[in-house]
Amino acid sequence: MTVELRHLRCFLAIAEQGNITRAAEKLHLSQPAVSRTLRQLEAHLGVRLVDRSTHKLALTTQGERLRERAATALAAVREALDPAGVGPSPLRVGHAWAALGPHTATLLRRWEREHPGSPLELLRVDERTAGLTDGKVDAALLRTKVSVSAVVCEPVLTERRVAAVPTGSRLAGHRTLSMADFTGETVAVNPVSGVTTLDLWPVRTRPTRTLEVANTDDWLAAIAAGRAVGLTTSATPSVHTYPGVTFLPVTDAPPIRVVLAWRRDRPHPAVPSLLGLARDVVATR
Repeated sequence: MTVELRHLRCFLAIAEQGNITRAAEKLHLSQPAVSRTLRQLEAHLGVRLVDRSTHKLALTTQGERLRERAATALAAVREALDPAGVGPSPLRVGHAWAALGPHTATLLRRWEREHPGSPLELLRVDERTAGLTDGKVDAALLRTKVSVSAVVCEPVLTERRVAAVPTGSRLAGHRTLSMADFTGETVAVNPVSGVTTLDLWPVRTRPTRTLEVANTDDWLAAIAAGRAVGLTTSATPSVHTYPGVTFLPVTDAPPIRVVLAWRRDRPHPAVPSLLGLARDVVATR
């Protein structure tokens, strides 16, 4: 069998989503087609790439190694076939939600003014690494841990966590909340790019029900409809206001670290300038 680009794209979608169903939705393919393509790739390489023994698929050691090489290969193909390659190379910065929060507009304006010869494109990509590992972007503003050795992460700022609750609900009447106030509630979680898991709570006060959503828009809609409550960062209400959702400080929740991440093997030359500017914007606000 000849390995084609579709095999690598399929494998990277599975690696990113951790789920055959979500990978199929992302690729606009059927689940059997995605499973078949994965088996073909494994048969060609003679190794198992995905551990199917758990509900959430996990990459094997061989799969993790291929993930980095496959992402690099696809990024190289995209770059080679990009018609815009003869002009200035834009710095593509991904984010899954909120970007740099209230600092985003200042960052974009200052970049435009201080780096007129280096275009910056801010792209929302609903993936755990906001398109970084599969080459869709050159750098990414992330609030999730990245366990890929080829990715460099540098801290930019720290954000406090806030609760998102239905306006008019019992919890909305409080001035602040604690983690224990979530006990007995259904918590909306985004397994693709979110920062909330039940592991944040002690076992004795842990919520027992979750509602999975695919992105920030669905997360907000579920909370506004009274189907769940949420835990997020202070950047969310500054960027994603939504009718029917009230945001409240959570006094004892662990903070979130925002990082600028990029691939070690394919660094865009403007990334150091972006890191320096982002830190300066945050420090001078």
